[in-house]
Amino acid sequence: MNTPPRHEATSPRDLVGIGIGPCNLSLAALAHPLAELDAVFYEQRPGFDWHPGLLIDGATIQVPFLADLVTLADPTSPWSFLSYLKNRERLFPFYFAEHFHIQRAEYDAYCRWVAQNLPGLHFSHQVDAVRWNPERDVFEVDFTQLDTEGEAEALGRTYTRNVVLGVGSEPCVPDPLKPLVDTPGVPVVHAADYLDHRTEILAADHITVVGSGQSGAEVFLDLLRHRPAGRERLHWIGRSQAFAPMEYSKLGLEHFTPDYTRYFHALPEPVRDRLVPAQWQLHKGIDAGTLAAIHDELYRRTLHGGWPDAVLTPGVRVRTAGRIATTKIELHLEHLQQDSRSRLTTDAVVLATGYRERPLDRILAGLDPYLRRDKSERLRIDADYRLVLDPSVTGSVYVQNAERHTHGVGAPDLGLAAWRSATILNTLTGKEPYPQPTRTAFTTFGLREDRHRVPPTRQARHLTPLVDGT
Repeated sequence: MNTPPRHEATSPRDLVGIGIGPCNLSLAALAHPLAELDAVFYEQRPGFDWHPGLLIDGATIQVPFLADLVTLADPTSPWSFLSYLKNRERLFPFYFAEHFHIQRAEYDAYCRWVAQNLPGLHFSHQVDAVRWNPERDVFEVDFTQLDTEGEAEALGRTYTRNVVLGVGSEPCVPDPLKPLVDTPGVPVVHAADYLDHRTEILAADHITVVGSGQSGAEVFLDLLRHRPAGRERLHWIGRSQAFAPMEYSKLGLEHFTPDYTRYFHALPEPVRDRLVPAQWQLHKGIDAGTLAAIHDELYRRTLHGGWPDAVLTPGVRVRTAGRIATTKIELHLEHLQQDSRSRLTTDAVVLATGYRERPLDRILAGLDPYLRRDKSERLRIDADYRLVLDPSVTGSVYVQNAERHTHGVGAPDLGLAAWRSATILNTLTGKEPYPQPTRTAFTTFGLREDRHRVPPTRQARHLTPLVDGT
């Protein structure tokens, strides 16, 4: 293979974003009107997409439409969801539809509209390394420009005073099932790829869904609606003790406010580590409307007598799994309360087993000597979403949706994306282009709580005029 040409932009930028998911797209949209800020964002995918395998017809996002990319930081932004509707001449239909929670496909279409029209976004650019250059007091960001086939087309380097990581999450496959996913034959797919394999899965005689969260519920409901009555041949299992509803009370939702985020960040590390798994129902439960739709569909199938051929079993984990004669799958199950074991033979498996933060080790390898870690060797992150670095590094590395261990269950929540982006931009500019509310919850989460925002501990370096080039 010939070495592709290398392109360099020698003038340092103010900010380079790595990854263009909803979080960094939010940051880019809010950065757009800040004329003094020179920012560019790179994404290795050829275009924006948001969980394409789960854009099931009728599935809605679990936050109100106000939790778009910008509104909760700047309701007047031209990149709001309402601006998108107006641009598409759909504002009146949306008004009469009275939908507070929009469909996932519509949220994805809105984000695509922003990504296609917002300047400074570079798709098909894979970031390979980030290093600190102490002689120039800048970060070096190496990237590979990809062609339409995903092959290297050109190498590049840009310099920047600050970096923001928004590389998102990746599907999580339990260890017992990893060999099955990688082996051709009987379909075993993660829910992230469900729609790509839906026809093949529906053709299977017996289907098993593993995972008792929202994705598992949506996949199970979609399969149920498309299987013949009395011959559904579906089995839904999950580790949690019940197919439990998500905590969606108004005071419960205050765990997704800036007030709670600041409270959580100030807690001792051991306390934070105990809290996160205990709060699973705040973000891993199932929307009550989805549970009701599943029950309604099952009930409808009893109207003429008999029960649907569908088994729903919570409190079960998959110990091991294997193939039988390359045509079937055998799952070895353990019931956690009964302390009993059994085997389940099935023809297709959908793994709604969630997502995990995408590892940052590869991208940050060049910064490893400067990184500060906690007792569990995780990256330390300050209240303003900056990695804690050696004091000799004068620039900042911000993170988005990689800080659950320091900022709590709201880290991946779309409702906090605009506020977090505004926090980053306020800290980065050393000004306050997006004034933040001093109070966002009726709940007072601690006995000692300072509701007023602490000023940034490290002001941003002077921002330079905009420059051309990538």
